[in-house]
Amino acid sequence: MKKSVLMFFLWIHMVAGFCQEAPAAYGVLPSKAQLNWHEMQMYCIIHFGVDTYTDKEWGFGDEDPALFNPAHFDASQIVGAAKDGGFKGVVIVAKHHDGLCIWPTKTTTHNISNTGWKGGKGDMVKEYQLACEKLGMQMGLYCSPWDRNSPLYGQPEYVDIYRKQLQELYSNYGKLFISWHDGANGGDGYYGGKNEARKIDRSTYYGWDTTWDMIRKLQPSATIFGDVGPDIRWVGNEEGFAGETCWATYTPQAPDEGKIPSNGYVKYWEGTEGTRGGKYWMPAECDVSLRPGWFYHASQNNQVKSPYTLLNLYYKSVGRGANLDLGLSPNREGRLDDTDVNSLKQFGEILKQTFALNLAKGARLTASNVRGGNKAKFGTQFLLDDDRYSYWSTDDKVTTPSLTVDMGTAKSFNVIRLRENIKLGQRISSFEIEAFTAGKWKKIASATSIGANRLIRLPQTIKADKVRLLITGSPVAIALSDFGLYKEPDHLTAPVISRDREGRVSIQTQSPVSSLHYTLDGSTPTLKSAVYEAPFLLTEGGVIKAIAEINGKSSELGSAELELSKYDWSIMADSTGTKASAAIDEDAGTYWSTLSNDSTVKFQPQSIGIDLKKTIAISSFSYLPRQDKRLDGIVDLYSFELSNDGKEWQEVAAGEFSNIRANPINQVIKLKSPVSARYIRFTGHRSVKGNGITAAEIGISSF
Repeated sequence: MKKSVLMFFLWIHMVAGFCQEAPAAYGVLPSKAQLNWHEMQMYCIIHFGVDTYTDKEWGFGDEDPALFNPAHFDASQIVGAAKDGGFKGVVIVAKHHDGLCIWPTKTTTHNISNTGWKGGKGDMVKEYQLACEKLGMQMGLYCSPWDRNSPLYGQPEYVDIYRKQLQELYSNYGKLFISWHDGANGGDGYYGGKNEARKIDRSTYYGWDTTWDMIRKLQPSATIFGDVGPDIRWVGNEEGFAGETCWATYTPQAPDEGKIPSNGYVKYWEGTEGTRGGKYWMPAECDVSLRPGWFYHASQNNQVKSPYTLLNLYYKSVGRGANLDLGLSPNREGRLDDTDVNSLKQFGEILKQTFALNLAKGARLTASNVRGGNKAKFGTQFLLDDDRYSYWSTDDKVTTPSLTVDMGTAKSFNVIRLRENIKLGQRISSFEIEAFTAGKWKKIASATSIGANRLIRLPQTIKADKVRLLITGSPVAIALSDFGLYKEPDHLTAPVISRDREGRVSIQTQSPVSSLHYTLDGSTPTLKSAVYEAPFLLTEGGVIKAIAEINGKSSELGSAELELSKYDWSIMADSTGTKASAAIDEDAGTYWSTLSNDSTVKFQPQSIGIDLKKTIAISSFSYLPRQDKRLDGIVDLYSFELSNDGKEWQEVAAGEFSNIRANPINQVIKLKSPVSARYIRFTGHRSVKGNGITAAEIGISSF
């Protein structure tokens, strides 16, 4: 009798375990389209248009469409390079702010039909679509809402035109994975010949809710990206990284109390981390360009991001639960430069090598708790399969479990991967990783959010036979879908090239190497190139390329394009502001400023004059905005003047630093032809914020 009763209770316990329900979902959840987006992890955005031929980032809207006539446009080469890099899709810029549509739209004559390309019979968006279908890549589209060409921009009629453009794009080019939008809204423009500034109410003008409803009907499987989503949010910078803590949930807030947030009108800086327990599932996209600018500029050919620079961005975006959107910039031929293609290919190969083998496969996994004791349904074996949505879970009351991974023999690893089953929400808020080395457990890493993906790149390789995961914070039972240990290939990082105020060039590495080799003629150095032994003078500027070497193995390429040295320059007496010498000290961390703490002071154009001490044939000038992540004083309207006596001035350049608010990189302006002068004067006519202007560096080149 006692045995029967015991067997009965064991049977009841077993049945209860196998009938254990899945944990309840936590918070808001991703849609099917958002799940597809998460699984992509990386895609590219392609900027190719009339701005490619004017050497600008933002066209004014008055550009002649005839300029746009690539001789060898090859959509398959561009999309194929993205695929080789491990990217799963591309976003096509079908219209940028200059207003030129690269498809034969019926909404405006300012389109590809009036270019010389294919005799006006071409359709570039269609060629991208066909290339994507051929190569198995997903496609998205961006059509700029701001149109500096349209005479109707700012009026209600323009919104109807914009929606008709979206209808054309979303009805005729196949299935899309994303409808991409940004926050560039209103400002100076051609506007059909008016040449004026137009402002809009960013909260209401576009009627985004109506536009989004239309997009949902036309492309139900597409996510919608924008500063305020509604599906994917901007991370708040164009540097390619998310916050170390990055929540997939988000509640966008307007900068002004009581206002409705909108694209271009949101507390964008909050998008870097998102909102724990936010109102919407709205994960972050991290956008950054392969080159400094979004469009192709020949002057940036030596500034293409290296494969390991891309890898670092991958860990700081995809590795923090966001997606990486990398900008590609086809050249004037209509193809990606070989340097760009090679960097993408090598990056893709590094990813394949790193994540080819999960070193935890075959290990014995022991959990402190399994939900309902049901290992078949919620056990740790699901952490090592290839299904992102099978998972190990715990009882509702167990929110800080542990997991021990026993690999049997010591293995070397330097990357750790965790994923949650996000179909049940983003649950875990913190965790630690320990390794069993030298006979004891040692903490080797810790982090906060996990979500769709969390990658931890260890500062050094760890060799251990056992690893332990400690969940240290979660408001509910966990639902962890993946645990992986990986080994990133050994590599030598690129040398860093710098120059001091006196014009001495230094080439350095993070750790000791056997030798450093460099060139000054623009060619790629080899182990037979000049050996770097000590800092050397290079006052006239030029292109320096360098590699490091250990035991015959070469590092990535390091390069720098240096302007004329400023070692004997001086600031002219009539320059305004404080710390003017900081603009010519070769230190990006300091800056000249005319900002005032007096809030009653209104903005006025401000200038800085520089005596070069000798007459120089000047071919270009540069403006480096402050590099401390603040916007105050960053110039977006400028003029540049030259003089031989410091009294009579000739304006040789004036215009706009496009997109400098979001992408505050060094702005290089080439003159139409070299001009000889001893004195230069830079004037800021408008700043993106504040009552004055700032400059980290002002420079010139003569080559």
